[in-house]
Amino acid sequence: MHIEVFTDKNILGSRELVQQTRAVLEHSLGRFAGEVTRIEAHLSDENSDKKSGPADKRCVLEARLAGHSPVSVRHQAPAVEQAVDGAAGKLERALDRTLARLKRR
Repeated sequence: MHIEVFTDKNILGSRELVQQTRAVLEHSLGRFAGEVTRIEAHLSDENSDKKSGPADKRCVLEARLAGHSPVSVRHQAPAVEQAVDGAAGKLERALDRTLARLKRR
């Protein structure tokens, strides 16, 4: 399972942030390694650096399933780490549902 992390111009894509994001995704989604070929994480700041808000950091995750359409989720939170955690939980549930549905066919 290959994990790519992308940031917008308002979030510093430091090595530490990339490693932390990958660690969270590997921990949360590692059990899907046989079915998921690639995960893309897109981190952004909705209000840029001019404003702060209760949920202005966003994480969009897209998981590519071998031979099927991608599954994507998004989560907004006050901090990037919280957005990644929330999106990872949502993606885990979405993959559970999607794979269960595919196995029933």
